Amino acid sequence: MLKKERYRYIIDWFKENMPNPETELHYHNPYELLVAVILSAQCTDKRVNMVTPDLFRAFPTPARLAEAPVEEIFEYIRSISYPNNKSKHLSGMAKMLISDFNGEVPEDRDHLQKLPGVGRKTANVIASVVFNQAAMAVDTHVFRISNRIGLTNNSKTPLETEKELVKNISADLLPTAHHWLILHGRYVCTAKKPKCGECGISEWCKFFAKANKEKSKKD
Repeated sequence: MLKKERYRYIIDWFKENMPNPETELHYHNPYELLVAVILSAQCTDKRVNMVTPDLFRAFPTPARLAEAPVEEIFEYIRSISYPNNKSKHLSGMAKMLISDFNGEVPEDRDHLQKLPGVGRKTANVIASVVFNQAAMAVDTHVFRISNRIGLTNNSKTPLETEKELVKNISADLLPTAHHWLILHGRYVCTAKKPKCGECGISEWCKFFAKANKEKSKKD
């Protein structure tokens, strides 16, 4: 199967079966999503959503967060992975929003990546989810399943994966495709035991085709 065909079939399936995917992080404004995405690094969205309500009540604005001692922020996120580093990142991020961006989350991805705790993936999440820009955030799920189902050719890095996906998915669909791939990787195409029997795109999946071929040889 040609890669172009695989992309077309898979995208068409997602369009029909998952027309309005959304992030599972809970937020009400760009600032809250930025905080949540920083906290979600190497941590589940479920855990982040358990922590952020109290955090946002205590620090409802970048200004309030910027004023808080790092030690106080830590107490609210201590159950999150790497709370020491993340509390410092949140403090630094809030201070930079105030000093450099008038307290507003910037739209520009280069500006976003200047913020403490914000790498390329986080910047792409904010750009696509908040500002509906043609950005593809590559987390562990997107990286894994893009290679597995054959959307990329054994990409070695998230950046390689991002470039390949951006090249083959139309700009208007990139923000949506980001959620398609994350949710599919989180609930169906799981890391250890992919649920191929429940998968709606197995017909066009490179991994599934290879597994069936090997099974046929054994039979």
